[in-house]
Amino acid sequence: MKTRQLELAQLEQLRGLDSCSVANAIEAFDVRLRNQGFTDSSVHCLFPELPRMVGYAATARVRTCAPPMEGHSYYYRLDWLDHVLSIPAPRILILEDMDENPGLGAFVGDVHANILRALGCIGLVTNGAVRNLPEARALAFQMFAANASVSHAFAHIFDFGKPVVVGHMEVQPGDLIHGDLHGVQTIPAEIADKLPGVVREMSEQENRIIQVCRSTDFTVAKLRAEVSALGQKRKENQR
Repeated sequence: MKTRQLELAQLEQLRGLDSCSVANAIEAFDVRLRNQGFTDSSVHCLFPELPRMVGYAATARVRTCAPPMEGHSYYYRLDWLDHVLSIPAPRILILEDMDENPGLGAFVGDVHANILRALGCIGLVTNGAVRNLPEARALAFQMFAANASVSHAFAHIFDFGKPVVVGHMEVQPGDLIHGDLHGVQTIPAEIADKLPGVVREMSEQENRIIQVCRSTDFTVAKLRAEVSALGQKRKENQR
């Protein structure tokens, strides 16, 4: 399936939005259930000081716990790199750890962070482990992971280019991904270009409530009136 790409200017607009505002705007379109499309608390932003991450998903699945039937390590395959390059830039690797207890070993450390950077990837999202955090930070390579690990153990990619689930978030290859210190979410392609305008409108509405709360003559009656006006306007916009 061909990825629906945005213009660079549109990607920059999305990068300028915080993830909570993006989530609010997506809800306004009612294109998916409100408990879907984002990572749960098992996945953490490791470098919250880095810029927001917006790009297209390349997908792969790993195992790290069990040794191979023969030998001391798994054969290192390179065909997954072709899949990464088949995804439009900027790219984000979404890596599902398929072990029963994910996060024992880390597939991505300093070497793979550099490989992924060379392939046009700006970050990684995994329900498993990562390592060599200072080196990844120096590359400005964003990492979202469940934990850090000292070892790669028996980490190996066993398939790629298929749907994955990472921290409750379902991802198809080519999906548009947005992430910051709060977490990661997919952005439905059919509404991606409309989100900045909706975020601006919703922010203006919310700021009016905040201003009421911060005013020196605050009363609950004034808050009720502002919330009621906001609810009425949203109903009108949904018609």
